[in-house]
Amino acid sequence: MLKIPEHQVAGHKACHGLLGALMDDSGRFYKPLQDDERGPREVTFYASFSSNTMVPDQIRKFFSIFYGTQLLEASDGSGLHPHLVLQDVVSGHSHPSIMYIKIGSRTWYPQVPEDYIQRCLKKNRETSSLSLGFRLSGLQVHGNKESGFWKPGREVVQKLTADDIQLVLRKLVSSNSSADPYLVPDSLFASSVYGGSTGILAQLL
Repeated sequence: MLKIPEHQVAGHKACHGLLGALMDDSGRFYKPLQDDERGPREVTFYASFSSNTMVPDQIRKFFSIFYGTQLLEASDGSGLHPHLVLQDVVSGHSHPSIMYIKIGSRTWYPQVPEDYIQRCLKKNRETSSLSLGFRLSGLQVHGNKESGFWKPGREVVQKLTADDIQLVLRKLVSSNSSADPYLVPDSLFASSVYGGSTGILAQLL
């Protein structure tokens, strides 16, 4: 039984009759392929990456498992549509805190038209892509049973400044996260998540 991903924080969402991602209860995530050249390009990447035995484990673990492609009834009711089938990385987590980060100050691929590059540059200037080399596309942070999730909208996330993003990175690893802008995050889990020999920073390096 396919359903709309409850914890999706970015990308096209399958709601209000729109084409978007779906999931099932077995831990698989179904992402509709784009109709232009980006669809086949994405499939080629995942197929090549997943079959390449030269990719070291410390790199491979950052990627969802690729299960191939599948024709499924599209969420917008337009009929059968090809979908990427990937591992649902938050399956099994009841209250996952998630941050979707788009890495890089150049957010287009080679051989694209000039107008596409200009659209990307415009978005990069309006967000933190140029100033920080990355931008947040979406997030949700679970605080506690009373406060639930802090899940700012797309427009709010894209307008975050460098200082705002520093605060968000602290909220992600705090036990008292909430939508209250005046609450100082306690950063209780910062050392275990970001630091140490197995932390995110060490893994990225």
